[in-house]
Amino acid sequence: MTATVQSPATARRVVFPFTAIVGQAEMKLALLLNVIDPFIGGVMIMGDRGTGKSTTIRALADLLPEIDVVAGDPFNSHPSDPDLMSEELRQEFLTTHATFPVASKKVPMVDLPLGATEDRVCGTIDIEKALAEGVKAFEPGLLAKANRGILYVDEVNLLDDHLVDVLLDSAASGWNTVEREGISIRHPARFVLVGSGNPEEGELRPQLLDRFGMHAEIRTVKEPALRVQIVEQRSDFDQNPNKFTTEYQSEQVSLQQQIVDAQTRLASVTLDYDLRVKISQVCSECDVDGLRGDIVTNRAAKALAAFEGRTEVTLDDISRIIALCLRHRLRKDPLESIDSGYKVNKVFAQVFGVKLAAK
Repeated sequence: MTATVQSPATARRVVFPFTAIVGQAEMKLALLLNVIDPFIGGVMIMGDRGTGKSTTIRALADLLPEIDVVAGDPFNSHPSDPDLMSEELRQEFLTTHATFPVASKKVPMVDLPLGATEDRVCGTIDIEKALAEGVKAFEPGLLAKANRGILYVDEVNLLDDHLVDVLLDSAASGWNTVEREGISIRHPARFVLVGSGNPEEGELRPQLLDRFGMHAEIRTVKEPALRVQIVEQRSDFDQNPNKFTTEYQSEQVSLQQQIVDAQTRLASVTLDYDLRVKISQVCSECDVDGLRGDIVTNRAAKALAAFEGRTEVTLDDISRIIALCLRHRLRKDPLESIDSGYKVNKVFAQVFGVKLAAK
């Protein structure tokens, strides 16, 4: 998703600015880190109704700079990176070193409806045309549209488990494969998967929840002054969206540049061996199954260091992201009322020998 910074276009539909969103720091941080390093594996956001989940995600998509794509390509193929091209373009590029017409477009933001079928998500193959004419007639689905962008699933906890599995498989591998009657189509599907839901409507199965890189829990703002500020901001935006967004344009451009710089810097960020050992010790003492927790925590800490302009991960970086990366991987006791994020932070403080931050 790496791109060059550009100022927001005025012809697009006006979206509430990301930098104007008050509070919900945990959710915003998790989203930004996934944009900087999509290999973190997406983020699951659980929270009360009306806490700005959908607004924040759409604001993030609008904030991101434009990307270069092959003009007219339904997969948002990169014009020069074969790993981000469709199979046909990739073969042409590698065999003939062809150059393709380039177009710029906003980072795609795809909303997955709850009633979507597997064919709508993955795409379909026209078997009759394939047999009659000998060509692979493929109708791209939502995964193709979301390539190099963001795929957002609201109320993901209500989505069919099989579809959630398909989304997580594609997000992890970066490819979508459709097979029908012996015919196979494969295309890139590299996207940041963002799921949101209300815990009152049920949780995701633990084995699916574990495959989300990060898990943010958000609550309704309780402080009266902040609630008033949020209400006033929303009212100002609704009355005059263009004027409101103009007031935040310099902050938007600054954050956009910070993201682009972080994406460039990420490859040079280092994480000390001793810190890596302690991260794994926290995962072990929290009884986290598998190694996803270790991998994601390492990636997220590096992404945070890159975001803040550094090339070396600090203890503070780890402390700020470790609960986001591990809280949903803990085995839950239904009779226990202690927040799993607090449990992670408590183990972190013991392992790293620091004072537990006030809850």
